[in-house]
Amino acid sequence: MELISLSPEQFKSFVLILTRISIVLFMLPIFGGALLPNLVKAGLALTISVALFTVVRPDPNLFPENLVSGLNLIVSELIFGLVIGLTIRLFFAAIQLGGQLIGFQMGFAISNVLDPESGAQTPIVAHMGYLIALVVFLLLNGHHILLKALADSFSIVQVGSFAFGDGLFQKILEASGDMFAMAIRFGAPAIAALLFTSAAFGIVAKVVPQINILIVAFPLKIVVGLFFFGLSLRLLLYVAGRYVLGLESMLKLMMGPIGV
Repeated sequence: MELISLSPEQFKSFVLILTRISIVLFMLPIFGGALLPNLVKAGLALTISVALFTVVRPDPNLFPENLVSGLNLIVSELIFGLVIGLTIRLFFAAIQLGGQLIGFQMGFAISNVLDPESGAQTPIVAHMGYLIALVVFLLLNGHHILLKALADSFSIVQVGSFAFGDGLFQKILEASGDMFAMAIRFGAPAIAALLFTSAAFGIVAKVVPQINILIVAFPLKIVVGLFFFGLSLRLLLYVAGRYVLGLESMLKLMMGPIGV
């Protein structure tokens, strides 16, 4: 496709596609992270827009005619991207929360590492779980589902027509509640094992007070925590698989109230 040879109506449609793709892409956790340079993100957004231009044709009449309409278009697509990005990030936040609970019980509450994607300090176990979840998400072709849902979004929600429909906040609250349930399911083996380990050390400390339980408990809890965290990774495959299978329907369900 040659952009120079496009008619004015086709060029307007292409700009509308590029606007949504670029904004939503920068909101997603995989494509929008700080690890990718902005020039790479811009090239990726342009490539995806060119590919979608052959199958998606938004109404060129939606193209803004003045500054106010242009700002309204950008704000609408920005909020749309925030909703879609939040829906995806809740999964990775659940894995991070489960890892943070495990790390807290292991005694790694203050052992943080710098997350190069977000630039924030995150617990080491939570960051490890996040990276593994990201790899599993890509292996299960979750990014393909994201791009397909993004292409389908043009038929569900018109460009620049964002609206807070009935049930949007309810769906966001339900997705947030599922995040906590998913975090507990992921970290349940290690959390339960560490809880029983702490209870066992408490009983030993009462029965044999001569033992310096702190010196023995700290390294043993690390070993137990890492062992059961490794077992939880097998559970992560199951949790991520179920999430990816229902991701497309969940995204479309989230777009429904937006397009009202």
